[in-house]
Amino acid sequence: LLKVTQMMEWASKRSVIRMNGDKFRRFVKAPPRNYSVLIMFTALQPQRQCGVCRQADEEFQVLANSWRYSSAFTNKVFFASVDFDEGSDVFQMLNMNSAPTFLHFPSKGKPRKSDTYELQVRGFAAEQLARWVADRTDVQIRIIRPPNYAGPLLLGFLLAAIGGLAYLRRHNLEFLFNKSVWAFSALCFVLIMTSGQMWNHIRGPPYAHKNPSTGQVSYIHGSSQAQFVAETHIVLLFNAAVTMGMVLLCEAATSDMDIGKRKIMCVAGIGLVMLFFSWLLSIFRAKYHGYPYR
Repeated sequence: LLKVTQMMEWASKRSVIRMNGDKFRRFVKAPPRNYSVLIMFTALQPQRQCGVCRQADEEFQVLANSWRYSSAFTNKVFFASVDFDEGSDVFQMLNMNSAPTFLHFPSKGKPRKSDTYELQVRGFAAEQLARWVADRTDVQIRIIRPPNYAGPLLLGFLLAAIGGLAYLRRHNLEFLFNKSVWAFSALCFVLIMTSGQMWNHIRGPPYAHKNPSTGQVSYIHGSSQAQFVAETHIVLLFNAAVTMGMVLLCEAATSDMDIGKRKIMCVAGIGLVMLFFSWLLSIFRAKYHGYPYR
């Protein structure tokens, strides 16, 4: 009862309770405990240079605030965070060498494998975290985000720019029937979609992953079931380069330019296709282990 009272007092002040090693051992590890605790293990100090940790922390705050200021608020579950610089002993206790990491400590028994959130697969969007919380605790949290006017303002500016351009060129709208403009627009859309941008929008993965122990930054996810935002940018660039190479080859074969320029275009096209397609294949090999490449 004293533990719950103390946790409720902290939760009334901050939706996410900050814990160090002593608080973790007393309020999470030590029995008895009749409440669940969802903890984000992170490294937010500037010297750690963990940009992903800050992004995940913002989403975790959204999740906790949505729980705190809604009918889902209960004393059966609490949200907390342990920073590496404030609780490195906790990281060592749990043999944890990466951040951010989300763990659920149930009210009874020890955490199972499913109590570790699959960050690399599901991303750290608050909506995805809420589904995981509901699965582990049966507490349904409806995510309530603060209003963001950037999207509507950008859309309004874009529509105003298009309308202004159409008005200024109202007597000459031939550009609307330009095949090259529409082909370039369609190509950009295809490249964006095939690189995985829609998956990023749905899952909300981190931009990259940095190991707080070694400092090594990974831009390519090692699994075929997940990806980083940086990875989609790399794939987009490589696909665009391969496409440019194919365009150069087609132009070299059909253009009316002199033979010297056509040879240069042909060599450049072959080089782009071979170089960037081989890099694409290397990424594929790194993500799909055991694929028969020979």
